[in-house]
Amino acid sequence: MAVNGILFDLYGTLIDIETDESLEEIYRGIAHYLTYHGVYLHRWEVRDRYYQIMKKQKEERGEEYPEIDVEAIWSTFLGQEGIKAAPTRRKLAMILAQLYRGISRKRLQLYPEVKRVLTDLRPGFRLALVSDSQPCYALPEIKAVGLDGYFDPIIISAYYGFRKPDRRLIEKSLDIMKLTPAEVIYVGNDMYRDIYGASRMGIKNIFVDSNQGAKSYENVIPDYFAPRFEDVLKGVEALK
Repeated sequence: MAVNGILFDLYGTLIDIETDESLEEIYRGIAHYLTYHGVYLHRWEVRDRYYQIMKKQKEERGEEYPEIDVEAIWSTFLGQEGIKAAPTRRKLAMILAQLYRGISRKRLQLYPEVKRVLTDLRPGFRLALVSDSQPCYALPEIKAVGLDGYFDPIIISAYYGFRKPDRRLIEKSLDIMKLTPAEVIYVGNDMYRDIYGASRMGIKNIFVDSNQGAKSYENVIPDYFAPRFEDVLKGVEALK
């Protein structure tokens, strides 16, 4: 069966990102910002509460591969601090989530040749994203690096409460595209979350050997190995 669609992972495959969630500046900045909204906590109280709510959220999801919702974490945090009005809490939760991400982020850029490869592929294939991420991070960052408009659909794990290698994320993209596993190729940088996840669904796959992600997983061999992102074009040609 002919290949009509290509599914891409985002971070570590298309976008080269580095974040450091241990930075003291994150929690100090958020603690200082919260004082303007009547919340007075020490930076480490902010950090500890954030991780406590995150842990509880994961446990309550009851998923094999649970995904967090950072906006919901901050909304719960704000509710505990007496900010009860839902519209105010939702707006402030997004600001806190993006403040957290912005301070923790040390690098955000495309890997070499990403736009050229996607531009070459777009006339012949439908392109989709399947990403373990948060919409309040991923959607602005996709735009920031110039990739908005390339992908339809964009499947983001935080919307669903589970993450790769849960097969339901890929299934959701296939349902929207009205394609079968035999009609797509999956491109990712993590041998477990991406390649294992795709291969157990019978989806042909390309492993991109980037500076991130698991390089091996027991008994998993990609259908095509791309040492650089530009080699994805050769992989698609070999597998289509």
